[in-house]
Amino acid sequence: MPRIPWSVILRPFRRKRKAREADREEELPKLTDRPWMAHSAELAETRMSTVARRLPALIAQALRLAWRANPRDTLIAIVFNLMAGVFTAFGLLATTEVLHALFAEGPTPDRVRGALPSLLLVGAAYTLQGALQTGAGWAQSRLDPQIERTVQNRLLELTTGVELAALDDSAFLDDLQRAESRGLVSAPMMVVHTIDVVTGFVGLAAAAGVLGVLHPALLPLLLLTAVPLCWASVRSARMGYLTQLALASSRRRRWILSDLMTSRQQAAEVRSFTVRDVLLRQYDELASRERDVELVLARRQTLVKATGDGLQGLATVAVYVALGYLLWRGSVPLAVAGAAVLAIRTGKTSLANLVYAVNRCYEDGLYFADYLNFCDQAENRAPKRAAELPAPPEAFEVIRAEDVTFTYPGADTPSLHGVSVELRRGEVVALVGENGSGKTTLAKILAGLYDPEGGEVRWDDLSLWQVDPARLRERIAVIAQDHTHWPMTARQNVIMGRPDLPEAVDAAIASSGADEVIAELAHGYDTLLDRRFDGGAELSGGQWQRLAAARGFYRDEPLLICDEPSAALDARAEHALFERIRAHADGRTVLLITHRLASVRHADRVYVLEQGKVVEHGDHGSLMAAGGLYAELYTLQASAYR
Repeated sequence: MPRIPWSVILRPFRRKRKAREADREEELPKLTDRPWMAHSAELAETRMSTVARRLPALIAQALRLAWRANPRDTLIAIVFNLMAGVFTAFGLLATTEVLHALFAEGPTPDRVRGALPSLLLVGAAYTLQGALQTGAGWAQSRLDPQIERTVQNRLLELTTGVELAALDDSAFLDDLQRAESRGLVSAPMMVVHTIDVVTGFVGLAAAAGVLGVLHPALLPLLLLTAVPLCWASVRSARMGYLTQLALASSRRRRWILSDLMTSRQQAAEVRSFTVRDVLLRQYDELASRERDVELVLARRQTLVKATGDGLQGLATVAVYVALGYLLWRGSVPLAVAGAAVLAIRTGKTSLANLVYAVNRCYEDGLYFADYLNFCDQAENRAPKRAAELPAPPEAFEVIRAEDVTFTYPGADTPSLHGVSVELRRGEVVALVGENGSGKTTLAKILAGLYDPEGGEVRWDDLSLWQVDPARLRERIAVIAQDHTHWPMTARQNVIMGRPDLPEAVDAAIASSGADEVIAELAHGYDTLLDRRFDGGAELSGGQWQRLAAARGFYRDEPLLICDEPSAALDARAEHALFERIRAHADGRTVLLITHRLASVRHADRVYVLEQGKVVEHGDHGSLMAAGGLYAELYTLQASAYR
């Protein structure tokens, strides 16, 4: 099959509305091809031989997936379809005996009586065939939701288990989007079409077997009708897949624009900055380009289908001409010719179903391969640890980061380069510096969320490479700046999956100052904090931040990481929160990240970061005396209050 050039697939991007869109295209950054598009040329050259070669592996893959979902339903669907094919062949052969009896010499009543036993066999065969197909359909319909659940759970397990850096990788996110958008849908459909392949093949084999028994010359002519249909289906599928591949980045970007326009979080700024028209224009630009590409695809697929249908029609005419020639020559009796007509019609129906199922199975198999490839990639992006690793010590003496280096995926320069810090038990240690200096990145490495490229982090003498990441995180509490507004009750927002200890919840709420927030809620702790649900409430930014602080206090772990914990608080609430953090540090270690340098005056040690390096460290007094970056930043902030 000739290769489908990219110039055809992307023709609307180059031809249509060039003059009108010249100015608009300057407003939209060009969409770059992702690495996973490198195999598109190979896909464009797929031939029927390729489909035939890969089909057994796809069928095996689908059957393994179905077997994992439910072995019993898989077995019923396959066995019942096979048995239905046997009864189809039996019914066709019995029909031959019926026609022999009806076309025999003698009075009509005698011929009808002679055909009656064969007629009963035909009726019984097709009745059993229908019952078996119904049973197979029942099992198949049961498989769909079970397969969907299996693949969805697998995707979520892997996605939530990958290293955090993977979710900063745009190529990984593109692969995830493809796995979610088409891979999940294709998994149950591939199993459905695999079973349809088995059904169509059994039906075709039954019809072909009957034709072979009636007259061997009819068999190759029937199979000849498959060639044009297979060609048209495979070529059409390739066009569709390449178009989906070409539009994946555009659709992801359009989804982002749609989310910006419909999300409650951005609604106020969309209106305040009057960007509605800009977003709508960009969205329409992308949608129009996708529409033009899809219109070209529809036209080309229609031409291919029309060509395939025409060739198949010629092949069908050839079959009936051959049958007429055999009748004229007397090679087959009239009864056999009648049965052959029924077998040919059955064979054509099964052939059409088979080709359609093979086409869809192969096409869905490609999209499901995207899902499998993502699963393999996600497994490779999971934290690399040996099995049965121990937990870190419950009460550490010191946490050390030694010569740590880290670069985000796709970045040209490291975010951290040769950083060393030390956190001793019971200390309040502050990380300060200008935006982009690497403070939050360092905190995430100390918490085991990122693995450093160079250097290591040690809890006492135990390297984080030697501990279970999940059990490490159980030893850490976090008060995050970009905390999540969980659509749960106020109580669930505090305990976050841990045992519900009412006294501890009350203490954490009081320590964070969130008791005033709870007192204003209609149902107290049981109020659902999301207005999208009936009876739900919405909190202000400062109220959410107090609740996030309560969440961190409730965990009561040896290490508390506070990343800009007061960014949304007023002056009184901010002062109270830092006082509570210092009180909470009794016997615990607090890592404090903040731009409010007045809040770090009482820290035991301050590390000053600049462009991913520690440029100063010491307590407040020694850093002020040194007159370096810390003193400059502190003086600038203090001058605003003079």
